[in-house]
Amino acid sequence: MTITHDEGAVTRRRPEPLEHFVSREPFDPYSVETLTPEQERYYLATQWQLMWWKLKRHRLAVASGILLLLLYLSILISEFLAPYALDSRHTQHIYAPPQSVHLFHEGEFVGPFVYGLKQTLDMTTMKRVYTEDPTKVQPIRFFCRGDPYRFWGMLEARLHLFCPAEGGQLFLLGTDRLGRDMLSRIIYGTRISLTVGLFGIAISFTLGIVIGGLAGYYGGWVDNISQRGIEVVRSFPELPLWMALSAALPVTWSPILVYFGITIILGLLDWTGLARAVRSKLLALREEDFCTAAQLMGARPARIIGRHLLPSFASHLIASATLSIPHMILGETALSFLGLGLRPPITSWGVLLTEAQNINVVALYPWLMLPVVPVIVTVLAFNFLGDGLRDAADPYS
Repeated sequence: MTITHDEGAVTRRRPEPLEHFVSREPFDPYSVETLTPEQERYYLATQWQLMWWKLKRHRLAVASGILLLLLYLSILISEFLAPYALDSRHTQHIYAPPQSVHLFHEGEFVGPFVYGLKQTLDMTTMKRVYTEDPTKVQPIRFFCRGDPYRFWGMLEARLHLFCPAEGGQLFLLGTDRLGRDMLSRIIYGTRISLTVGLFGIAISFTLGIVIGGLAGYYGGWVDNISQRGIEVVRSFPELPLWMALSAALPVTWSPILVYFGITIILGLLDWTGLARAVRSKLLALREEDFCTAAQLMGARPARIIGRHLLPSFASHLIASATLSIPHMILGETALSFLGLGLRPPITSWGVLLTEAQNINVVALYPWLMLPVVPVIVTVLAFNFLGDGLRDAADPYS
């Protein structure tokens, strides 16, 4: 505005309007003039979609997840997958070595088959020596009737995915000292070894999140009591404490009670690390503005912890879960290997490895160490999957 003086009077003149450089067209928030379809899809995606897209780019984690999914699905049909029943014995083939699968016999395609075994006794070492008999071609049968079993202990059945030829043998991973097929026993042992980790992690996660959450949110005497309790538990050496508690289980307990007892022991001793991690995170997050706003709006502590604080570090919880499960599997395997965990007639990978305690037996029959292979594969798969889930839980990183 310009002010001029004309004979004592003041005259006001409006300034010239400036040119308007902003578009007066109505604003369209979904306009794609400046966003590509890929960018629009990304900005409109939910958090779960972002996590899934990032997880798919971690190929090793996806492959590990598929492998673990197949392993857990296999425990539903262990009886069908195993070529023999759990306690089926072959007294004529004690410590038989693994048989090789062939497709061609004398230049002709026969399909999957194995050669029969000839047994001789080495009079010097008193060791059974098995050799393939090329005159005995034993085709492998698929979706066949074999050893009878009770599916999940309820239904009588005889259907197997694959079976030996009529009157033949099929020991793809050899046999043990009682002539039992190692492959069948490893398949049955998968059910016990994998579910121990799931039940154990449910117990440890419940204790860790509840105790750590209360200590981090309230602080004060609640925090002091929980921290002193954690220090007491962590002051004991882990393996000797496992051994002592496992040895305290009554010998008169049934196998199923021993199984749940071992699961509870593993869960009760594995929550301390998670509890401290949850406590430290909540101590920092409870001072954030969103937590204060929730408190002023009248939200209860349980809702604040469960709906606002815990999701803020879901990536750490996911990584802890995927690392704790193999830790519990290894714990059960170690206890069973030492004879203080699960015991026959329960079959797990650790129980199977008790056959390999004698170094002389391992030197003569190395296939008795094969149950350690699924243990290693499962632990590695959980670690790779945990890395992928931890990165995917923070999709904006």
